[in-house]
Amino acid sequence: MFLATAALFLAGLTQAQNSSYASLQQGNTIATEGLVANTSRYDTILRVDNGTYGPPVEEVHYFYKYWPVGIAVSSTGRLFVTYSRGQQDYTVGEVVNMTAETPYPDASTNLPVDQLNTTFNTIPFGSANSSGLISAQALYVTPNTSTRPETLWIIDTGRPTINTMTPSGRMTQTMPYSQPGGPKIVGVSLDNNTIYQTYTFPPSVHFPDSYMNDIRFDLRPGREVAYIVDSSNEGRTGFIMLNLTDGSSWRRLTQHPSTLRVYNDVPSYQGHPFYYRVPGQPLSHQQEGLDGIQITPDGNYIYYSPINSRYLYRVPTASLLVTDDDTPLAEQQASNNVTNLGMRGGEANGFEGDNNGLIYQCIPTHNAIFYYNPSDLQAHGFVRDPRIIWPDGITIGADGFLYMMINQLPYQGGWNNNVGGTLGLREWPGAILRAKLNNNGMKITTLWS
Repeated sequence: MFLATAALFLAGLTQAQNSSYASLQQGNTIATEGLVANTSRYDTILRVDNGTYGPPVEEVHYFYKYWPVGIAVSSTGRLFVTYSRGQQDYTVGEVVNMTAETPYPDASTNLPVDQLNTTFNTIPFGSANSSGLISAQALYVTPNTSTRPETLWIIDTGRPTINTMTPSGRMTQTMPYSQPGGPKIVGVSLDNNTIYQTYTFPPSVHFPDSYMNDIRFDLRPGREVAYIVDSSNEGRTGFIMLNLTDGSSWRRLTQHPSTLRVYNDVPSYQGHPFYYRVPGQPLSHQQEGLDGIQITPDGNYIYYSPINSRYLYRVPTASLLVTDDDTPLAEQQASNNVTNLGMRGGEANGFEGDNNGLIYQCIPTHNAIFYYNPSDLQAHGFVRDPRIIWPDGITIGADGFLYMMINQLPYQGGWNNNVGGTLGLREWPGAILRAKLNNNGMKITTLWS
């Protein structure tokens, strides 16, 4: 499957790359946006960093009940969000006003808390329920096509968090392994707010310790494929491809060095070095690997990186589409075609892309959104603001705005010895922010027909 298309694409890579080098330009200086002098704020004549640059940042929504993770916006401006599940009443919501959300597509589809987990021989596992929503992570909206309605796609990890007490009486959090049926991709029609498609995975593709984190689509005839990130904290990171026509799925680049976490990385948030401080466990570091993913407007490349890496990578989609049934060299071919694009100036999590080919990346270590421009092979700052405290997900609306999910993640109780309980060191509210894209940037529309 896809083998002929993949071979033709790979054969043309070298010629296309060579022809593009002539247009490359180097920036003359480091950017100076955000630097000011003679500011009364610091009672100094020295130049200072005011913590901002880029287009104005608007506050769109405030969260006061649950801390959000994923975000998507429809063609009409409807906003949808996810909450990684622990004790929350629901895991997918729709924004209904400035300060409230409601379960989506309805309350009954979001499984109640007492149905999220099962136990075998005292070992907890996530639910195997393939029809109810267990613990959603990411969302993505694809537009109306000749074969599908405008669709909200939901990644259900099937791995909710369990709160338990340590022998010393402190609460700690664990994430049980998943069962087949629980982890799934769910398609909801935005025309009638009902589920019309559900895809599950065999255990050879989605492992018990897998954690699906984000997703991108190519719905053109002959492709009809979803690219999914497996961010497994346990280390088996990689890509999962899903054939949307027949439901088949396969893996690629599992435990490839470009998908693995950086060992003992210590990032800084708001100027402070960060370590995991989990109750009952030794001081540790970020365990998650592969996180951000974005497909190019022509569908030819996937850009990606681990959450704690400063490097940006890309791989031809043709290399991911070749299956083991096509050739026993499929994994070797994909590995050989990974490109390290160099450092980008910070660590990143959520990705997004626009019709100009720019690859936007959440950079929580700088309270910023950066973008990589394939035309000049460089990373650039798009927007920076002190309110951007852990941008967890981003999405582009039909209005040309980049929407940012802000959730103060490093301050959650589970990463800080549960100081402050379930709220931790966070302070309400969480938020959705937005900023207008430059150069008439818009959501990618070339991969749907």
